[in-house]
Amino acid sequence: MIKSFRGGVHPKDNKSATARKPIETAPLPEVAVIPMRQHIGAASVPIVKKGDLVKKGQVIGEADGFVSSNVHASISGQVIDVGSHPHPIFGKCEAVVISSDGKDEWQEGLPLTRNWEELDAAQLLKIISDAGIVGMGGATFPTHVKSTLQKDKHVDLLILNAAECEPYLTADHRMMLEEGPRIVTGVKIAMKVLGVERCLVGIEDNKKDAIKKMTDAFSGLPVEVVALPTKYPQGAEKMLINAVSGRIIPSGGLPMDVGVVVQNVGTVAAICDAVTQGIPLIERVTTVSGGSIKDPKNIRVRIGTPFREAIEFCDGFLTRPEKIIMGGPMMGMAEPSIDIPIIKGVSGILAIAKGEANTGKEASCIRCGRCVNACPMGLNPSMLSILSERGLYEEAKADYGLFDCAECGSCVFACPAKRNIVQYVKYSKAQNAAAKLKENRG
Repeated sequence: MIKSFRGGVHPKDNKSATARKPIETAPLPEVAVIPMRQHIGAASVPIVKKGDLVKKGQVIGEADGFVSSNVHASISGQVIDVGSHPHPIFGKCEAVVISSDGKDEWQEGLPLTRNWEELDAAQLLKIISDAGIVGMGGATFPTHVKSTLQKDKHVDLLILNAAECEPYLTADHRMMLEEGPRIVTGVKIAMKVLGVERCLVGIEDNKKDAIKKMTDAFSGLPVEVVALPTKYPQGAEKMLINAVSGRIIPSGGLPMDVGVVVQNVGTVAAICDAVTQGIPLIERVTTVSGGSIKDPKNIRVRIGTPFREAIEFCDGFLTRPEKIIMGGPMMGMAEPSIDIPIIKGVSGILAIAKGEANTGKEASCIRCGRCVNACPMGLNPSMLSILSERGLYEEAKADYGLFDCAECGSCVFACPAKRNIVQYVKYSKAQNAAAKLKENRG
């Protein structure tokens, strides 16, 4: 019997605008702005300079350490700048800017044909690392790091995260319907890398067509498709692991602590491309939706394409958007501009119309407890927000499990006082991290 996690919320899913729309390929960008920070960890180091000619798939940024990732040219053309440019998460960061030559030529030797079954786990892991693959669900953790087995850990289970629980987003849903062979091969490769013989695929039960497609696709393999109750944040790693396997990650722990590695649908598809054809991560499927978009779509788009061009491919704005959000509305980030590039972790671009967004004024906590009931981690979000608001960052960490917060936003959704609980938590985490850094230097 499949059990669900505690807490959670049920926001309106708003997926109908794109759930039945096949993936369309967006035009090449005229200019691709490719940031060196598209992953958790150290930024990549540019290895090209202004004036260089580059081809699609060529490495333009090298990983700077183990927890880092290579970055590749997504188009062919000329490098017209290497410098600071707008970034959807960090405001600005170093980027390589390429002006397209319109030829879209591959680097010599790509794509190739490779029999992955002849390769061992170490060889597969190196290919994944060289290809710059990161978590495509939004977290962007380098996949080779997540897949490197630690000596003191025993992993016996791969979980494919196909929940896609964020409202509006349907990119993974469409990939499951349209690109089953890539996903199956990617899962088989990921299992070989980890040395596991079992995989569970978690899909919310509002995607019955995807459940059937994946069940058929994995027929005969040691892979079980699990239909999960539709509830947010079903796709959060700790919630998903608990729901499909019954395993509980301890406070401060990681999936490997309970013998699990979780990969996203888009990630395993990228693994398939890299291993079987040598194709690095230079494009992704992204949902462009929201009440202000004229023609919402799921699009295959090159990394470095400006949000503006992706929106124009969807016929632009129907009305002036109240907010532009990168990702989903629960955990995504509001953006000040559409002149920012799509990076590896952009699962969605939402143009939220007036009336769709909760823009009410924040008030004081009324101690109603709704956030406590909603929190899937069993925390007290109201106290975390109050302590953080008052600058009591250490108390939030020591007494109320600050770093166990997944920042899913369920508390904010449930809060009648419209408190910015997640923002308080993020700031408190940052202050704790800064204090620790200062102590280490001191």
